[in-house]
Amino acid sequence: MTLSTDQQPDTAFPPMIGVISSPLLNSWQQKILHQLTHQLNARGVLMLLLNAATEQALAAQLTQAAPLGLRGLLLLPGAFSDSPPASILTKVSLPVLQLDAEQVMQKGARQAGEAIGRLLLAEGHQRLGYLQSQAGSSPQKQGYSASLMAADQAICVDLVAGGNDREQGWQAMTDYLKQTRAAERIQALFCESDLLAFGAMQAIRDFGQGAHVAVVGFGDLDEAQSSTWHLTSWSVNIERAINDALNRLLGPCAAQGETGGEGGLKRRHSHLGKQRPGEMSECGCAHRH
Repeated sequence: MTLSTDQQPDTAFPPMIGVISSPLLNSWQQKILHQLTHQLNARGVLMLLLNAATEQALAAQLTQAAPLGLRGLLLLPGAFSDSPPASILTKVSLPVLQLDAEQVMQKGARQAGEAIGRLLLAEGHQRLGYLQSQAGSSPQKQGYSASLMAADQAICVDLVAGGNDREQGWQAMTDYLKQTRAAERIQALFCESDLLAFGAMQAIRDFGQGAHVAVVGFGDLDEAQSSTWHLTSWSVNIERAINDALNRLLGPCAAQGETGGEGGLKRRHSHLGKQRPGEMSECGCAHRH
């Protein structure tokens, strides 16, 4: 998809990158896009949003975008339900970066899994589960499994939601609770995303019967700190990950400021056992646990 000379945009036209995304229906994608547009504005770079959920849609949009002289393509997390369509992207004469495959994101996700495994074990939970959007391995899961193995433990239950939204998280957890006897249920669950965690927590509340499962998420969305959830979650340094990706696509930005560390664990109440005196008993979420 190399541009001919007469297709090249005017040299005065600001540089532009293509950002590939699925429909922006959840707050995690919106959080990433907000930070991305902020950093692109600071660099004086325009963004062309390619909302492509299928391989055919992406091919058509890339063809239409060819005369714009894009400087590169950036894939947002969750842009495709399966792996990105390499058959198309390898034919594009542009650098292509996948944000969740960036080193900062991969390293931070594994650190998150390790830290959350240690946290749940320290809380005294013995039967531990994991909830992910799609079957397979991820840096979060690898780190989580490694921390459990170091304590002679293992993931007891591996749940697959089939997608990254709260409704699918709710359904996966509801099915598990209905099919599992109380004495055999997990005591704690690490979720691949906050959205799945919200769904899992709602399923536990809806199920009733005194069911309690400690839950931890990943992403630290604004909603996680609300009294509705008080979700313990890993805060991802999206700012640094995006900055590093844009540096690779566009070159370093002279005006860039400090982008912080690699994220960290935000402890709230959701990872605790059912009985925990003190602050939790005074919180609006206490009766829901």
